[in-house]
Amino acid sequence: MLKPRPTLTRELVNLDGLWRFAIEDANVPRPWTGALETRLEAPVPSSYNDLYTDPEIRNHVGWVWYQRTVRVPRGWAGERVILRLDAATHEGKVYVDDVLVARHVGGYTPFEADITDHVSPGAEFRLTVGVSNELTSTTIPPGSISVTQDGRRQQTYLHDFYNYAGLARSVWLYSKPERHISDITIVTGVIGQTGVVDYSVAASHETTVRVRALDATGCEVATAEGSNGTLSIEAVTLWQPGAAYLYDLVVELLDGEEVIDSYTEPFGVRTVEVRGTQFLINGKPFYFTGFGKHEDTAVRGKGHDNAYLVHDFQLLEWAGANSFRTSHYPYAEEVLEFADRNGIVVVDETAAVGLNLGVQGGLTGIGPKPTFSPETFNHETQAAHAQHLRELIARDKNHPSVVMWSIANEPASNEEGAREYFEPLVQLARELDPTRPLTYAAVMFATFQNDKIADLFDVLSINRYYGWYVFTGDLATAEQYLEGDLRGWVQAFGKPIMMSEYGADTMPGQHSVWDMPWSEEYQQSYLDMNHRVFDRIEAFIGEHVWNFADFQTSNGIHRVDGNRKGVFTRDRKPKSAAHTLRARWTGLNGSKPSANETAIPDEETKTRPVPALEGAK
Repeated sequence: MLKPRPTLTRELVNLDGLWRFAIEDANVPRPWTGALETRLEAPVPSSYNDLYTDPEIRNHVGWVWYQRTVRVPRGWAGERVILRLDAATHEGKVYVDDVLVARHVGGYTPFEADITDHVSPGAEFRLTVGVSNELTSTTIPPGSISVTQDGRRQQTYLHDFYNYAGLARSVWLYSKPERHISDITIVTGVIGQTGVVDYSVAASHETTVRVRALDATGCEVATAEGSNGTLSIEAVTLWQPGAAYLYDLVVELLDGEEVIDSYTEPFGVRTVEVRGTQFLINGKPFYFTGFGKHEDTAVRGKGHDNAYLVHDFQLLEWAGANSFRTSHYPYAEEVLEFADRNGIVVVDETAAVGLNLGVQGGLTGIGPKPTFSPETFNHETQAAHAQHLRELIARDKNHPSVVMWSIANEPASNEEGAREYFEPLVQLARELDPTRPLTYAAVMFATFQNDKIADLFDVLSINRYYGWYVFTGDLATAEQYLEGDLRGWVQAFGKPIMMSEYGADTMPGQHSVWDMPWSEEYQQSYLDMNHRVFDRIEAFIGEHVWNFADFQTSNGIHRVDGNRKGVFTRDRKPKSAAHTLRARWTGLNGSKPSANETAIPDEETKTRPVPALEGAK
């Protein structure tokens, strides 16, 4: 699905702003049939949960309603009129006046509707959007809903971040010609000093297609005709981590010499490859430094905010980070576009977080149900997961910053049924995009001895919390177990390995001369311990700290106003650990630190079982 852009043949109207807002009301069964009777207004984009003081809204489980009036520009006569929502978390229903024009399940990918037959140029229409925050065993991410004794509906979910909901990204109205470009796919390669750009154009009607590549100055550097083909860019400037360079692919549909539709897609020329135990970008080994992040800020929740976008990337640069993972869902497209322009590398992750009932069992003390079964996560869950993969890859396939797809975070990859669940999804992802490596983030329950899916993937991404959830405050023992664990993965699978999560909750201002958990000094010591281990493992290709910034979670006695593992506070103030990372990362420039292959003293550590976890990450 092409992102709406204003072009020679297309116009764009942004519908962000204050909308009328109400939660569902049994006395108003069809709220889209008239004006919402409410005094509340909600900003779009934002999550609605933290906007109001009424706990009934914050704790609401079910549908909420947004509404506004929209005028179609009068100059759009003869054009197709399209309504697009960048996301509706987690399900959306869209009404134009009294007509349902779109319905979409999945809270982090866009959807749209052609409303040409329901509106008139120059006239107004009533736009009503329903959004549901409900999660079930057949949604991605999953959850469950229960009813209390007094009749209140409660949402339970298996991920450790707050279930923010609403219209957290932009809403658009745009025009396109009757005969139009519907999709573009770009795949790049390099032969010597020549950039090779394979392209494919899908159009609504069969007609002549002209394609032109423009450099950063707007000069034409290659051209071709046809809906499929290859462009050669001589003396190509590559898109590099930390040194972004973007070209524009201008695609035009022609009727004779007349341009009937035009669309411009930015792209970068670069290659990505896993070779042995190395991750290569443009043929050179790349070492990931950075974070798992969240779309999470005070008041806005998951609402996209360009001010935070710019500031967060400034902090990434200040810390010496060259990459991040979109944990645990696709981020707003503006984030990836900014990464494209700024040379930040992205591991793009699906919203498949929580496919692990073992974690729930560890928290509650109740024996867990099997994660993969007809009664738990089943073929319907798998189908929803597959659809999410299709939508993610369709949206993000042309971003040069995206170098790897992450299929899931912390699934029960150690349980029976995991391979049957994931193998078809891995095959689908490779069919959709054979050019990028695949990974998933392995939970601590999954070890090199019991994991059932690691061989299906290209890169091993490991989440480990030795020194926090296990061996809390005992970093010497944690170091032994961590090294034995990581070396076991390398020896078992022979693949590149990176740490996709490691971190310790830290209260800013808490200090100690000892290794006291929750203190700023302990967070620094914890990171130093991990880094010593990383530097001793030759196959190690990167480190993503959990987390970039503190973020909101659900209620729980193991959380103090959210997850405090951030290197920055929720309002982006640095903790001491931020300076520790900056000192380490600023000199690396994407290169691996010098490896020291000295074996750990206790050889038995390599086969010790992972101790039972007492909590979630």
